[in-house]
Amino acid sequence: MRKVNVTLSITLDGVVQGLGRPDEDTRGGFTHGGWGGPYNDAVMGQEMGKSMSKPTDMLFGHRTWNDFITAWSTRTDGNPFTTHMNAATKYVASRTLENADAWQNSILLSGDATETVAELKAEGGKDLTIIGSTSLVRDLHAAGLVDNYRLLIHPLTLGTGTRLFEGSAPLTEFELTGSVPTTRGVIIADYTRR
Repeated sequence: MRKVNVTLSITLDGVVQGLGRPDEDTRGGFTHGGWGGPYNDAVMGQEMGKSMSKPTDMLFGHRTWNDFITAWSTRTDGNPFTTHMNAATKYVASRTLENADAWQNSILLSGDATETVAELKAEGGKDLTIIGSTSLVRDLHAAGLVDNYRLLIHPLTLGTGTRLFEGSAPLTEFELTGSVPTTRGVIIADYTRR
């Protein structure tokens, strides 16, 4: 059985919105986009490189998949992350997308995400990695389908923005299986569902 592994950058107050750039996600009037950039360092790059060295398939929600197409699909910069993203099989969970032809190696999962991901997980094959896709992560977490979290906990609070868990999340216990501090104060924490 496949595992579902989630990688998210998060602030101390739980915000996961708009990490990469000012215009990444301005929903709700969010004005703090790009908050993650100042915290990147060699340690973070090395740890993310280790994650990429393990063969996995990718799993996205519709919005994040569209954003990643813009960010990664046309790059020719030789960045190993670019190569990894373009070569990986990418599953996109969506109720509204008609096809997944806009990015190579993408497969549309139509219908209810928890049902389609549960079926995909049971099929066997490579583990599934989610980067971003907070709404999808919440739904899969509530359905008991997330096996591991890799949280890049950034040493700042934003006060506003979409949080990983808004409202209530079901009681779920995780075990800390590893942690690495970066030179810029980010803690990369790995959690596995008990």
